[in-house]
Amino acid sequence: MAATMKNALIKLHIAVFLWGFTGVLGRLISLNEGLLVWYRMLFTVVVLFALMYSKKQIQKVEGNFRWQLVGTGGLLALHWVFFYGSIKYSNVSIALTCYSSSGLFTALLEPLMTRKKVVLQELLLGTLAIAGIYLIFHFDPQYKTGIVLGLMCTLLSSIFSILNKKQLEVVTPRTLMLYELGGGFLLLTAAMPLYLHMFPAVSLLPTGIDTFWLIIMSLFCTILAMDLSLQALKYLTAFTQNLTLNLEPVYGIILAFVVYHENKHLSDGFYLGFFLILLAVVLQTLRIVRPSQKKPQVFGV
Repeated sequence: MAATMKNALIKLHIAVFLWGFTGVLGRLISLNEGLLVWYRMLFTVVVLFALMYSKKQIQKVEGNFRWQLVGTGGLLALHWVFFYGSIKYSNVSIALTCYSSSGLFTALLEPLMTRKKVVLQELLLGTLAIAGIYLIFHFDPQYKTGIVLGLMCTLLSSIFSILNKKQLEVVTPRTLMLYELGGGFLLLTAAMPLYLHMFPAVSLLPTGIDTFWLIIMSLFCTILAMDLSLQALKYLTAFTQNLTLNLEPVYGIILAFVVYHENKHLSDGFYLGFFLILLAVVLQTLRIVRPSQKKPQVFGV
């Protein structure tokens, strides 16, 4: 069992590393956040369907469960729109750091949605991470809009992961991914006329270089990363996944420093907050890899 947990953690960390590139790629792509997500989902669904069809891996889903997956895909699409909106209104580092709130959101929401008992350690670690985001918000108020969008993105991400944990008991990870991404794409397509009316775009079509980055994002940062994360989620809790997602800022911020030199525009408060986030992730990882003989202290819900 310990080996299985370690393998799941390795897959999850590879997925998070790949997701760390999405912020940098999102800033490279000139499309607005809504169109960026629409094209990302379009390319991903086409490639994933072709791959699964050729290997005869498509699993038929019927009844209400199919619509549940479509609805979950809508949450994913909205989560991505908020994420790239956060980048546009602040920068890559701030948007990625907002993932620090995912641990606290999940620690509070997972017991309500799954009847799982509240774990005191998870609440404390989630609070430690949220303290990090508070420090960044306090010392860098010029990024307020970006931070609010980032927190909304993270709330949706937490709900998405909790729902995925339950849905994986019914279908395979790739089937889940295909239906969710396909459903999210259809819902976003239906909403796009209103979205573009409210937020007009300079161009509706991606440039040649935009298309290249969108394909990279679809193949590696979406299909491969989601496949690995869903495999890991079969053995890990949604809280562990969401708290581990806080490592995404580590990889993404390092890339943003190298590519965009964002370190020149961040205050000392950012680094102090970032340290608290990283500390929370390390402590939770140690809880999983080296489980205590004691049962965790829990409160009934």
